[in-house]
Amino acid sequence: MADPTTTVMLAGVGGQGTILAADVLAKTARAAGFDVKLSEVHGMAQRGGSVDTVVRFGDRVHAPITDHGHADHLVAFEVTEAARQLPFLKPGGRLLVNSRVIDPMPVLIGDLPRTDGVEEALVEEGVVFIDAEELACEAGSPRSANIVLLGALSTGLPFPRGVWAGVIERRVPPATVEANLRAFDLGRRACGEEGECLL
Repeated sequence: MADPTTTVMLAGVGGQGTILAADVLAKTARAAGFDVKLSEVHGMAQRGGSVDTVVRFGDRVHAPITDHGHADHLVAFEVTEAARQLPFLKPGGRLLVNSRVIDPMPVLIGDLPRTDGVEEALVEEGVVFIDAEELACEAGSPRSANIVLLGALSTGLPFPRGVWAGVIERRVPPATVEANLRAFDLGRRACGEEGECLL
């Protein structure tokens, strides 16, 4: 029997707005009438450590966590985290990845070499790369790459744009509302508004 719960994993590093994005997603699902559970795992976020969040929604959600091979959507805010969390994505699941690469601290200080071939491996898994930073700058809010990625994700979820917009308006600073809504719409447009990502 198919699981009626939809599971979304968001993976990034500290400072990328992963927690805000997860909160917007959870509140949007709730506003759309779904039961929602959210879990967060924080690494050394202020030092660029991993920040992973799972949002699950459905008629009734019993647990906030997911196992390997069960996430319907994996949204990664940078390439390395996409590769790290890939085992959670179920076969045929949707993989959206910001094209930015952030090297982990051991690589930056020279203790470990950078791993080659990560992007190519993700391509084999059907990844859709989105240049979220570029689209955020186009929207007039360079820090809104997280909202761009939510826009891209939204094309594969059953929530009307108006519900998303209402939550975004309440969760971002008032002075940035219009820019964040533009960022969201640019993310949607990158996925053709119907889930067929164009970037």
